[in-house]
Amino acid sequence: MIPLRPLGVGEILDGAVSTMRSHWRPVLGISLTIAVVTQVIVTLVQGALLDTGLATLGDPTAPLDDAASLTTVFGAGLVYMITLIGVVVATALLTTVTGKAVLGRNITAAEAWRDARPRLPALFGLILLILLIVTVLPGVGALPGLLAAAAGGGAAVTGPLLVLGVLGAGVVAVWIGVGFVLAPPALMLEKQGLVKALRRSRGLVRGSWWRIFGIWLLAMVIANVVAAIVAMPFSALALVFGTDAGALLAGDDGFGWTFLVLGGIGSVLGSLTTLPLWAGVTALLYIDQRIRREALDLDLLRAAGTADGTRPDGVPGS
Repeated sequence: MIPLRPLGVGEILDGAVSTMRSHWRPVLGISLTIAVVTQVIVTLVQGALLDTGLATLGDPTAPLDDAASLTTVFGAGLVYMITLIGVVVATALLTTVTGKAVLGRNITAAEAWRDARPRLPALFGLILLILLIVTVLPGVGALPGLLAAAAGGGAAVTGPLLVLGVLGAGVVAVWIGVGFVLAPPALMLEKQGLVKALRRSRGLVRGSWWRIFGIWLLAMVIANVVAAIVAMPFSALALVFGTDAGALLAGDDGFGWTFLVLGGIGSVLGSLTTLPLWAGVTALLYIDQRIRREALDLDLLRAAGTADGTRPDGVPGS
């Protein structure tokens, strides 16, 4: 799927797409199964909110202690967690597929599941730890402003403290998050423990932070743009056939199950692009960093060809 040497940006993106195309059966099977299961659960949760908290989403005057508002917050958090679980499982399985594809080997969805299943608990712990770090930090950054507000400080003091604190903590959170972006592939492909995978990622990212951030951000933008284009027709159909225009104009909740189902179909189709592309790019970034730092290409050549480093097609490795 990739040349066994240090990779450029185009080669990483092309390798991820080539994996999706050449190994479409396991990639499509894994992505579709996870996307459908998670979206069905998400749609049911959102449907349960239709008569409770969903109507308050556009009401800025709703009190924070209102039961509907609390239900909305809880439902949004639950939807986020369900989506996260789906992304984690897809990353685990598709990273395994990409690792095999680099060696030119085929793997079925069932084989990927058997290989990745023992690592899923550690992977869940890893992702939750990373999310905890990158979500708690902005709250810590906002603490000085909140304390100043509690002490009776004026808007001229609390406002800048809040803005600067959140922005500064956000920058630190992004820096830490990118440093840990290669931890999932290290955990899955090297069978590392949680803490060792985090350390491994930090070591591989060190000195290449901006490059990894740029490539991962570019892949995320491309995946989301394609997903939005794919989902756009279903979003339009959801607005046309799944909303009550009169209720919306009157300021009431005009959404219904038809809106949620049609939107969910679009989300599933969009996930068929985002899930394998994110997983593929992350796995290939990990492999590229190991090639650059540890001459992993020589090991890959031996694994893909013969013990003397000859490629499967007979061309000597370099």
